[in-house]
Amino acid sequence: MYSFQAELLSWYEKCGRKTLPWRDKSMPNRPYRVLISEIMLQQTQVKTILEHYYFPFLQKFPTLESLAEASEEEVLLQWRGMGYYTRARNLLKCARICSCDFNACLPDCVELLKTLPGIGSYTAGAVACFGFDKAVSFVDSNIRRILIRLFAMYNPTQSLLESEARNILNTENPFNHNQALIDLGALICTPNPKCLLCPLSEFCKGKEDLKALNLKKTPKSIKKSLHLGVFEKDSQIALYKSQERLYYNLYNFPLLKSHQSLEKLGIVKHSYTKYLLDLHLYKVQDLGVFEDDITLFNLQDLDTLPISSMTLKILKFLKKV
Repeated sequence: MYSFQAELLSWYEKCGRKTLPWRDKSMPNRPYRVLISEIMLQQTQVKTILEHYYFPFLQKFPTLESLAEASEEEVLLQWRGMGYYTRARNLLKCARICSCDFNACLPDCVELLKTLPGIGSYTAGAVACFGFDKAVSFVDSNIRRILIRLFAMYNPTQSLLESEARNILNTENPFNHNQALIDLGALICTPNPKCLLCPLSEFCKGKEDLKALNLKKTPKSIKKSLHLGVFEKDSQIALYKSQERLYYNLYNFPLLKSHQSLEKLGIVKHSYTKYLLDLHLYKVQDLGVFEDDITLFNLQDLDTLPISSMTLKILKFLKKV
């Protein structure tokens, strides 16, 4: 086991993504900064977060306490364009609970972290380890792929995967050990692995049977068409505040009662969760054609609105942002 752990850490020292800002132990409020990164990384790529979201969010809400005092609209505005907005709402709930129950601090215990909204086993383990240096293991999609191949596990249960993760944990250096596993899965042990570059190749029991170990059913996407109206007059545009769960409290273009006889502006393709959407856009002159109660906003004020990533994509198509 020592040899295995040593090879992993040696590789991480040479090739790991040690410059990622949430891995900097010297920064203040480290547990909070780790939490923000982990929630963002649940559905968004590292590059996108670094370029557009992580630093602006921390600048706006530098501490858990400042986040707890924010309104949902303020948080959604900082999150806009990143999608999966339930993450932002849960983050706000989490901050408010910590403000009331944990003296405006994150708990350092995995079991307590798991009681907070939006924090599952993986995120709780990551925050405990990377935020508080706790010697805990956890399994994300990258680590799962490594474990399945390393131990040649066919259709393993989550509990078995978590057990194996505990077995190989380097309790003397859990921070670098877990970061190394994440990076190994992201850079080397990918869906199309680079086995010749892998530092754990000699320990891998499944490298000769990768095809069988890679069996994974990809859920089918659901195709759906939406017919949306674009009403613009006197530098104002019509939007409505969604009450649907996924886009709750975010501004979207309104649905049409009928799109017959309306001038078509084009089709924008968009995907979220399991849906592949064709967004049919029509020019509207009469507000009565809308299904929803709408509000008119000045075009110059759109930057101040918490709009969905779908709406942002439409606005870019219309050349309004």
